[in-house]
Amino acid sequence: MNLLHSLLLLLPLLLFITTKSTATIPPGSSLYASNTSRTWSSPNNTFFLGFTQVGTSYTVSISYAAGVAIWTTDSVVSGTASAAVVDSGGVFQFLRNGNLRLVNGSGATVWTSNTAKLGVTSASLDDTGNLVLAANTFAVWSSFENPTDTLVPSQNLTVNQTLRSGVHSFRLLSNGNITLTWNDSVVYWNQGLSSLSALNVTSPTLRLQPNGILTLSDASLRRSENVAFGNDYGEGADVMRFLRFSDGNLRMYSGGTTTMTWAVLADQCQVYGYCGNMGICSYNESNSSPICKCPSLNFEAVDVNDRRKGCKRKVEVEDCVGNVTMLELKQTKFFTFQAQQIVSIGITACRVNCLSSTSCFASTSFSDTNVWCYLKNSPDFVSGYQGPVLLSTSYVKVCGTVQPNPSPLQQSGGDKKCWKLRVWVVGFVVVVTILVMAALAGLFWWFCCKTSPKFGGVWAQYTLLEYASGAPVQFSYKDLHRWTKRFKDKLGAGGFGAVYRGVLANRTVVAVKQLEGIEQGEKQFRMEVATISSTHHLNLVRLIGFCSEGRHRLLVYEFMKNGSLDHFLFRTEDQSEKLLNWKNRFNIALGTARGITYLHEECRDCIVHCDIKPENILLDENFNAKVSDFGLAKLISTKDQRYRSLTSIRGTRGYLAPEWLANLPITSKSDVYSYGMVLLEIVSGRRNFEVSAEINEKKFSEWAYGEFEKGNVAAIVDKRLADQGVDMEQVMRAVQVSFWCFQEHPSQRPTMGKVVQMLEGIIEIAMPPAPKALTEGSSCGTSTSLSGKDGAHSTYEASAPPPSSSSSFQTAGISPFISERITEKQSSSFLGSFQTKSR
Repeated sequence: MNLLHSLLLLLPLLLFITTKSTATIPPGSSLYASNTSRTWSSPNNTFFLGFTQVGTSYTVSISYAAGVAIWTTDSVVSGTASAAVVDSGGVFQFLRNGNLRLVNGSGATVWTSNTAKLGVTSASLDDTGNLVLAANTFAVWSSFENPTDTLVPSQNLTVNQTLRSGVHSFRLLSNGNITLTWNDSVVYWNQGLSSLSALNVTSPTLRLQPNGILTLSDASLRRSENVAFGNDYGEGADVMRFLRFSDGNLRMYSGGTTTMTWAVLADQCQVYGYCGNMGICSYNESNSSPICKCPSLNFEAVDVNDRRKGCKRKVEVEDCVGNVTMLELKQTKFFTFQAQQIVSIGITACRVNCLSSTSCFASTSFSDTNVWCYLKNSPDFVSGYQGPVLLSTSYVKVCGTVQPNPSPLQQSGGDKKCWKLRVWVVGFVVVVTILVMAALAGLFWWFCCKTSPKFGGVWAQYTLLEYASGAPVQFSYKDLHRWTKRFKDKLGAGGFGAVYRGVLANRTVVAVKQLEGIEQGEKQFRMEVATISSTHHLNLVRLIGFCSEGRHRLLVYEFMKNGSLDHFLFRTEDQSEKLLNWKNRFNIALGTARGITYLHEECRDCIVHCDIKPENILLDENFNAKVSDFGLAKLISTKDQRYRSLTSIRGTRGYLAPEWLANLPITSKSDVYSYGMVLLEIVSGRRNFEVSAEINEKKFSEWAYGEFEKGNVAAIVDKRLADQGVDMEQVMRAVQVSFWCFQEHPSQRPTMGKVVQMLEGIIEIAMPPAPKALTEGSSCGTSTSLSGKDGAHSTYEASAPPPSSSSSFQTAGISPFISERITEKQSSSFLGSFQTKSR
């Protein structure tokens, strides 16, 4: 077993309780594979070096003790890329000549540090997990300087160092780019920071921070650049993180090798050569892990016990005595990074050109937004990937007749009796006959009855049934253009595009959104639409269908009769006919929270809205709240999406979380901040960033917290509700929750699930501290108008440099938001200043 894949994963801490702690390892010391409880330890007994059993073999590793488990950080046997495992007679020695050596039971040397002539006098394992060989006080060799496949916090990766995983390697280039390479020849992933492109970066360093940020630093940079974030960024002060390069992919882990928080390639099949030469990487429905197979029965596995070693032709093309043909592989692409020719021709021409060329061995035709033909002109190595969403067709030369792979049915029981074949033939004839008759009847109805007024209701019912199933319906741009009266009746406009009223053929009223800034390919757009349409919740606006024709990208939503929440909140006193009473307001706040909770915690993948505000909360005829525009943030193209899923600031002034402006990761806690701002506006009926003499020329949100601290919560409530019934206990909960939601640091904010429980009174709420974000979090950037006569609003887009190390946003410490209820004296102070009426 390869050493790089045999590091210690999980082991009880009790294993090391009886182990002697030795800060300095004297020459002549040895560890034996037959005694795995004997180890060398760091001064504070944090890291341990010793043998661990892997199957029937043993290997040496450095491990981190955390709680009741052991976390692997780095291998001692650094610099070797092949078998560094031993049998039960293996010994790891620190010889008196200063050399580290791993020997097998037979006495054969498996690995050595080659430090015998460097004057080494001592060895030690420090508290960072680094094994150091020193000549007196001068370090001459260390495991950090000779990494294998793992990086831990406090360990740097420089230009001269390489992480290896079999034939794959991970390197940091002198220009700041980080690369994944196959066989030291094919670079299949190469990314860099755009901000470094114009700088003279010559000696960059890659380092994993303890909080889950991968950073790149250089002498020419004023501050470190963020390369990537773990999805648990900043969570837990005692969480240990590390980077592991395995199977040709670099991944970040937290707390153990079972919890992956980030990966360079989200799709493992994108790793070049993952399934070997001529191997096809794919997935099946029953297993999320990639599987390797041969292109067809014209090939055979190199090793039937290890499918990742690839395939080979049963008859090579140059040895073929018959005809050479092209094997067609639909929804398949070959990674042809070398010896390739790229031309813009059709799929058929792509196949024919390769077949007629003696130098071509395989080809791939891509057809997304453009059509390209990639010709593989060398037989050395072909790496393939097959998937249902790939818009590509590949061909490979084979000798003789094409022999497709058997279907799963054939593989499980293809040798059925002949009488079953006859049953299939009879069934096929019956089905074909029925289909032909149905097609003829359908054509007759289409041409004769569709436009008839008598049958118009039937057509409308058919259209209704088409999207009543829940699946998104694909509409044509021509139909939507007609149903919206040429996009005449505009309902509003926002950051994602304008919205128009439309009436479908079945008389169903809908809202049609014309998306702007969409530059994704057809496949990616359809995948995002499928994700949005799969979310079904009482408090989410339902997506009925979509249109994707060339540059036209539209979404069709259910129509909400009462429009958006802002039309009812921000009104003057003489417009009381649209005033929302407190009962409706609280139900809207609770319904909105439940809808966002579903997006964050109950969907298969967490959906971060990124633009929670009253304009995106719609009301039906019963004033039930439904969140709109969720999932659209991923559709909007940005200039650089390589290291963050959302790198440009896209939000609305007054609702923007501080992390947008601090170049920090955007998580579900960013939506919590925006919701808190909306919740305070629901209570007050005023914009949070409104400034007036009435509130001492302060922003309303800042002024509101001051009144809250004084116990004057009645001053925060919308004055137009003074003569109506208001439940002050609900008001108190809503105000407290709002101040918890827009705390400056994301870790101080509750999850949306906790928000729902606090609003419902299920859990108790502590006194929230003064949110610093009221004065700092959304003060940067340029103001823009938010609404017009037609309900249009503008998005706030700006950029800001990352915060300095002294920024209050980076201050650690999480305050609990659940504790004992406020005292009776405090409660009476809050409630006494406002007349409470029954709802």
